[in-house]
Amino acid sequence: MAQTLIAPSVLAADFANIQRDVTMINQSMADWFHIDIMDGVFVPNISFGMPVLKAIGAHAEKPLDVHLMIIDPDRYIQTFAELGAEILTVHYEACTHLHRSLQAIKQHGMKAGVALNPHTPVSLLKDVLGDLDLVCLMSVNPGFGGQKFIEHTYQKVRELNTLRREQGRDFLIEIDGGVTSENALALKEAGADVLVAGSFVFNAEDPLATVAHLKALTQ
Repeated sequence: MAQTLIAPSVLAADFANIQRDVTMINQSMADWFHIDIMDGVFVPNISFGMPVLKAIGAHAEKPLDVHLMIIDPDRYIQTFAELGAEILTVHYEACTHLHRSLQAIKQHGMKAGVALNPHTPVSLLKDVLGDLDLVCLMSVNPGFGGQKFIEHTYQKVRELNTLRREQGRDFLIEIDGGVTSENALALKEAGADVLVAGSFVFNAEDPLATVAHLKALTQ
């Protein structure tokens, strides 16, 4: 199996020292930056917007994996492309015309992802799997970092992995929320390709060693 990608979630970084934490991710064995954009409407929290993303992008040396937890994301697709997002993920629950949104993301030169909240079944994606580069399964309720991992996620990963295999697709399966060294290997074995880790990395005594440990566990 291919080595699992690790994407530290900048939501858990120290916003007063964001350049320091971006540099730390650059120097680590992490593969992507995971950046949560929240509007306080789709989720009960407001994270950061375009100016902060631009500042992160100015220093980031790894791909920006941007996760939009916002209503009406189509309004901002071009903006996020201009800000350097390599992967842009929208929520199934926030897109009335999901196929159109995915096509717009790709037309702007980005990889297209869809995120599912914990209560949303993976079967709802079967008609758009051919349009996807990534499916992000929320393993906590979206909006806040530091939450407890929802165990049902393993079953959803297995179901999505089966759908991927049956359809002959090559999209990546990403897990977002509550990822630690306790569940990383089990998630990989269930079929996950990308693990988003926020508090577990940034709250660690040695974030560089923590990222390296996650990589070693899942290689």
